[in-house]
Amino acid sequence: MRVEEFDYYLPEELIAKYPAQPRHSARLMVLDRKDKSIKHDIFWNLPLYLQEGDLLVFNNTKVLPARLYGKKPTGGKVEVLLTDYINKHEWYGLVGGKGIKPGLVIEVAQDLRVEVLEQVEKAKFRLRLLSEDPLKALDKHGKIPIPPYLKREEEAIDRVYYQTVFAQVEGSTAAPTASLHFSEELLQRLEDHRIKKTFVTLHVSYGTFKPVKVSNVEEHRVDPEYVKVPKETVELIKETKEKGKRVVAVGTTVVRALETAGYEPYEGWTDLYIYPGYDFKVVDALITNFHLPRSSLLFLVCAFGGKDFVLKAYEVAVKERYRFYSYGDGMLIL
Repeated sequence: MRVEEFDYYLPEELIAKYPAQPRHSARLMVLDRKDKSIKHDIFWNLPLYLQEGDLLVFNNTKVLPARLYGKKPTGGKVEVLLTDYINKHEWYGLVGGKGIKPGLVIEVAQDLRVEVLEQVEKAKFRLRLLSEDPLKALDKHGKIPIPPYLKREEEAIDRVYYQTVFAQVEGSTAAPTASLHFSEELLQRLEDHRIKKTFVTLHVSYGTFKPVKVSNVEEHRVDPEYVKVPKETVELIKETKEKGKRVVAVGTTVVRALETAGYEPYEGWTDLYIYPGYDFKVVDALITNFHLPRSSLLFLVCAFGGKDFVLKAYEVAVKERYRFYSYGDGMLIL
């Protein structure tokens, strides 16, 4: 399959620069794979498309303020973007500036320095955070790494809205965006409809958004990301399936976590790359945002919803002026 088959036209004004407020007021496109119908609604009405006993699976990762500004011992300015969680002290990251090499220590603040351990790729390095409490120091001195296509600096609103309401496990450098639409009120409404929920953890890294630079879809690779699918989640999935109900993945990261684990608890790393032709083992329905053209995220959505149907839905979304990307609207694929 050629990568250009996953291209589509998007006017720049449809890229959402700011989140919908309240979260659940974002638009929801509902795709039915059986009859190929497309309906238009909002996230608040999501319970109307699900059934009692269906199971929503969320990613409870927490976005860290992973963009740091510091200086070298010579006084030269350096920007560091932590991209891949290894542990709370060690990360992979992109370092901008001249003369970046192993052994360099970048001072961000009195209580936070960054040591360059090794060069991995051209501007990507393995880094150590030198701090008594790295996560606390990041929270204090870092900036939320909002996507570059927003074409603006971090604002106070991003600290709240570029984070899910149930974010718990620190380690992501980007939000699991499908979950951003879920307010406390919507979660309560789903519970009132007896729709169940559970969690996995996948720390979203640069690898999720890595540009596809090959011509053939099959040749692309995604970088490994930390994932945990706990025992209680696996038990709930099995119970849901036994009752003939659906496992609804909220976001592409949840799909990759569940399909990596199968029906066993799992903690480790995943580089599972899903594109059309993949045979889904666990996921029955998917909630996801509108993704960039030619991206591995769009390949995954096309694998689940059917390439022609999903790309047709994207055309409809442009025509109906849906909002795209991280702060944009979403779709439910049944």
